[in-house]
This record gives sequence, structure tokens and C-alpha cells, in this order.
Amino acid sequence: MSGGKPRAAWRFAVLSVLMIVVLEGVVFNLPYWTSMAASTDSPSTLNSMGSGLVRQASGALEVTDPTKAYLRTAVDGTSSYVRLDLADMMGSSVRTGTTVLSTVRVRLDSDGLAGRSTLVDTDEPRSLYLHTDAKRTVTVWVQEPAGTQVPFFAVRPNVRVPFSCDWIRVTLMAVVACLIGCWRPGSRLWQVRVDPHARGQRLVAAGIMTVIGVCSFAAAAVLAAQARPLVFHAPSGYTYDFDQYGHATDALLHGRLSLDLQVPEAFANSADPYDPALRERLLDSGVSPIYWDYAFYQGRWYSYFGVIPTLLLFVPYQAASSLWTPGGAMLPSASAVLVCMFGFVLFASLLMVRIVRRVAPQVSVAAMSMAWVTLLLGSNAGYLWLRTNFYSVPIAASLMVTMLGLWLWTCAVRSQDRAGLWRIGDAPGLSIPYLAAGSACIAANIGCRPPFVWSALLIFPMFWPQIRELWRLLLCHHAPRDAWKAPTAVIVAAGIVALPVFILNALRFGSPLNFGNAYQITVNNMTSYHEPLENIPRIIGYYLALPVRLQSTFPFVAVNPTPLPAWGYTEPMVAGLFALCPMTLFVLLLAMLRHRIDARTADLLGCMAWLGVAVMCFDACKAGLGWRYICDFGWLFTFAALPGLVWFVGDMPGDDASLSPSGLRMPRLQAMAWWLRRTVMMLMIIACILLLLASCFTAGRDDTLQRTAPAMFARIQSWFTLVG
Repeated sequence: MSGGKPRAAWRFAVLSVLMIVVLEGVVFNLPYWTSMAASTDSPSTLNSMGSGLVRQASGALEVTDPTKAYLRTAVDGTSSYVRLDLADMMGSSVRTGTTVLSTVRVRLDSDGLAGRSTLVDTDEPRSLYLHTDAKRTVTVWVQEPAGTQVPFFAVRPNVRVPFSCDWIRVTLMAVVACLIGCWRPGSRLWQVRVDPHARGQRLVAAGIMTVIGVCSFAAAAVLAAQARPLVFHAPSGYTYDFDQYGHATDALLHGRLSLDLQVPEAFANSADPYDPALRERLLDSGVSPIYWDYAFYQGRWYSYFGVIPTLLLFVPYQAASSLWTPGGAMLPSASAVLVCMFGFVLFASLLMVRIVRRVAPQVSVAAMSMAWVTLLLGSNAGYLWLRTNFYSVPIAASLMVTMLGLWLWTCAVRSQDRAGLWRIGDAPGLSIPYLAAGSACIAANIGCRPPFVWSALLIFPMFWPQIRELWRLLLCHHAPRDAWKAPTAVIVAAGIVALPVFILNALRFGSPLNFGNAYQITVNNMTSYHEPLENIPRIIGYYLALPVRLQSTFPFVAVNPTPLPAWGYTEPMVAGLFALCPMTLFVLLLAMLRHRIDARTADLLGCMAWLGVAVMCFDACKAGLGWRYICDFGWLFTFAALPGLVWFVGDMPGDDASLSPSGLRMPRLQAMAWWLRRTVMMLMIIACILLLLASCFTAGRDDTLQRTAPAMFARIQSWFTLVG
């Protein structure tokens, strides 16, 4: 028996390698194999060029009329591919004030039949090959505006596509193979129980976190080294300045409450600067700058984003960087997001392991790893890793401090008799330092993303035995002298963090609870705007159940429309929580599984589920529909869904999906049921990962890779467009 498992693992590894070799060498290189017989005739000099293209002295083509910007050539049908040949621009000068695009949108028509638009990139040679079914002629349209220059010489037909091995593609297939190897029903990881004290498991977990941490901090350092001011201004338009946190940092370091940004006199003296129509008239008359999405109050600019990330990350970095940069350098928002997201992954993992082991003390490593990936998917972490601008900073910071705070609270409960613990009645003792530190972290949400402050309510299910005993003894007047020690520690620790934020609010906006978001200069007058009631049910429905919209072309996923009865803020979304992470639907099984979980953990997870509903409704009423707002409540639903996931794969107490202690196998039908359920879970999680990756390339979403990393988009797109 002991030798069977290693042999099975080796067989799977060999089979995986062979499968990857076949996919990479044959399937993804079908263009090479099918174009070997290409004639390579019809030289590209025979191209006919539309009158909407003009050849410049540099060799580039300039679009003068997009309706006539095409290159046409004959094909002989020996190859299903043509290639865009680049102009030789070495040593050539480009007209001052113009740039030659490296990423160009083109459309290939075959024998007069219109094709689909696609991106090509000069830095990705594979993307310059285009698939065609033409037997006579092909026409490549340059779909760029007039005045654009593109580095094309001509279209070369009847080409042979070279063999190509893409390491990104191979790595992705290897990762999928590793996941299948770890989660397949026959994996040995289903037999290994999670033991936080086991040296091997601790080393593996530390290694995974080290890799994530090194990648996060290295990327943050690279982004910081390449940082530049993110200010964009269009004539007669708003000024978009994405360095909100940088300006807030500079203000704090110089002892100012407001930001050092220019305020146009006409704007400051206007009758109602929050009226969008009035602002448009001012912009049309040349009044500038008017900063988009900054808070404007009593003639000054402010940032309405929480101050805690500024104090934790931006101020220390700018102060330290002043050693080599006069005045210090601004920390890019992207760097801050990456650092906070690593903190979230670390502390969320620690919290998840503790909660899952309370649900299933003998949980397997395979089930735990599935729960970990599900937590990352359900918390919407992928969105924040892609969209790392200043909007993501407060959410990432709140995710980090909330996970840390809740984990510290779980560490505060000590069943062992230890000196220094606070005890009340028969309830387990509490560590005051852990309790206070957790409270401070939870309170920090007030200065990050305020909706996360609702997580403070979880203190009741987590410490209900102590709260109940304290209340009982107070009613009986038998409370010990130090009865208020723990409540005082919670209040004082939270107050130390929250009070400065309230004071700052009062100094800037006249009230401790006024964060300034009502004064933001945005699409509507936020001082009087309220989400229409008829929008709320539909927004909640979109948050949870917006389905995935598939399409036949790369990236195979499209933005799904989210119409509302009345105007309200909406962000383009690919899908809702239950479609992005179907495993969160297991939250519906929590009530059924309650009797199989210890009461305190069941209460905690139940409160998380209802708190997720409350936060979602709060966001729907106050913020509208935003993909990033799923981060506010997604983690709550996901934690509450983990017992259902563990039950589904057979690791719940009382479910024996492995060998019995006596070594006898389960009945065949029962074994097949467990095999099927684990296979379904494995495929579902892998499908969610692929959906997440595909959504990063979706057109129309914020910060799509089609716009932010066009070379990467063109590279990945070529995997599928050339094959098909």
C-alpha cells in the first residue's frame, strides 16, 4: 500500500509532462505544422494601399482617412496565415509631435468577408501573424484614428509560421497540472491531515508565503522606482490626478490639513461648486484646474480617503526617501496595494486555518488548500491585484487590518491555565495584549474603508462566553475587581486609533463622523444625492447573481450589462459573487451543518453570513454597484461557506471519505460518490481561476490588460487566434 501512492504520483507527473508537451508542441503550434507547405510566394511589394494611408519618410504609415486605411494583397491558398511586416525605421526620424504606435488594432478581411478586430504588437512577433481562410485576397484594415502612425511596411501572404514555445503558456499549464495533482481524488494530500505543529507543513506554508511576499515587495519596489506623477488634463475638461495619497502625505508632513493644490478663483466663488452643470460651464469657459474625485470644502481641496494607509505606508516612505530625493518621493498607490494585499493573504490564511480546523479538526491538506484558494477567489482579491490605483488602497488596507485583527482576537482565547490571563466566571481566559491589539486593528478600518468597521460586531460571537459571564456577575453584583479590565482594553485600544481620525475629520469637515465623501467632485452632486430605492433590489441581485457572459473570441468573457431603473453609480462587471466564486453558495448550507460544528464557531460563521448581507445592502444604498465593493462583503460570505466546502469534499467530522482505521475500503458506491464530489470541486475551483484570469483581459472593465498591458494582451490573444 505504501508504495502504491508514490508510483501513482509519478505516473501522474509523467502523464502531465507528456500532456503539456503535446499541447505546447502540437496543439498550440498547429500554425507551424499546417503552414509547412506554404509557398511563401507573392512578395509583399505587391500590396495595394488604400488612399487613407500615406507612407512617411521614416517608413511608417500615417492614417489620414480611417475609412480607406487598408493594405491588400493576393494569396494563393497554400497558407492560412499572413504576416504584418514592419518598416525598417532604423536611423529614420519621425515628425516632431507624432509617435509611432507599437500596439495597433487591425481587422483582417478574407475574400471580401469582414473579419474580427484584433490587437497586434511590434514587441510580440507572434501577434503579427494573422489567420485567414482567404483563397484569393486579404485586406488588413488599420483601425486607428486619423493622424496615427503605424510601423507597418506591408502584408506578406502565404507565410510559414515559425515554431514557438511560450514559457508563460507552459507555466500556466504546469500550474493547472499541479492543482489537479494536489486535488485529484487519488492524491495523497487527501490522506494527510493538517497539523500546524508539523515541521514539514510549516516549512511548506512558510515557503509559499515567502514566495508571495518576495514577489509582492519586489513588484512594489520596481513600481516605486519607476513612479512618475499621474496627472492628466484635457482642455475644457477635468484634471485627473491619481496621486491622492501622495498629496495627503505631503500635506501631513508639512503640517497642513488641506492639499497643496491650486483652487481656481472662479470655481471657489461659484454659487454651488457641487453642481455638475455649473462645473461644466466653468470648464467650457476655461476655468482650470478642477480636480476630479477630490473633496472640495470651504475653498480648499482635500482627500476623502482614510488617513490610516497614509500614516502606515506613504508617510514613512516619503520621509525615508527624502534621504536620497529632495523633499522625498511619493509612494505609488500600486506599491501600497501590493504590500497590503500580501498582508491580507498572510493574515487571512492564518485566520482561515484556525477557523477551518475548528470546523473539521482532522481536515486534510487537500481540503485546506481548496479552502485557501476559495477564500482568495471569494474575497475578490484578484480585482485588487489587477486594479492597483488609489481606489484600491483603502480596501486592501482594510482587508489586511481586518484579517489581522480577527486573527489576534482568535489568539486571545486561551483555554490553558496561564498566568496573566483575564478570567471571568467559568469562561475561558483571555490574553489582554492580543485582545487590545485586535481591537486596535479593527478600529483602524475607520481610517481605511469605514464599511469594514462592521466587523467589530464579530466581537460578540467570538467572546460571547466572557460577555455572558460578565453580564451575569454584574447583575448579581458579584463581579471581581478586574471585571472591567478586558472591556476597558478593547475600548481604550480602539479609541487610541479611532480618536485621531475623528479629530482630523472634525478639523477638516466640522464633524467627527464627516469623512468628506459628500464633498467629492464627481459625476453627481454628492451633497444631496441618494441612491434611488428602486435601484437597491437590482443592485443586490447584480452583486450576488449577475451571470457570466461568454463570447466566442478571446478573452471569451465579456462585461455583462447592469441596467438600473434610475441613474446610479455602476462599474462594469463580468459577473456577481456567486458566478465568480460558486463555492460561496455553500453559505446556504451553514444552517444545515450547524449541529456538526462547535457552537462558538457556528455562531461566528452565522454572524459573518448575516454581516455580509448587511454590508452588501449598505454598499448598495450608499455606494451603488461597484466590482471592487464585493471586497467589502465577499470575504464574509466565503468564511461562512467554508464548512459547506469541507462537508462537500468529505472532511467534516463523521464523514470518512478515506480508508477506515481498520484499513477496509468503503463500499464502492460511496467511494464513487466521494470521488465525484472531489472531482467536481477541483474542476469548479480551476474554472474560477481561469475565469479570473480571462476577466483581466475583458474589454470595457476598468484597468483591463487590453489597455494597461497591450503587449501582454496581444501575446495571450495570439495563442487562440492563430490556432483557430
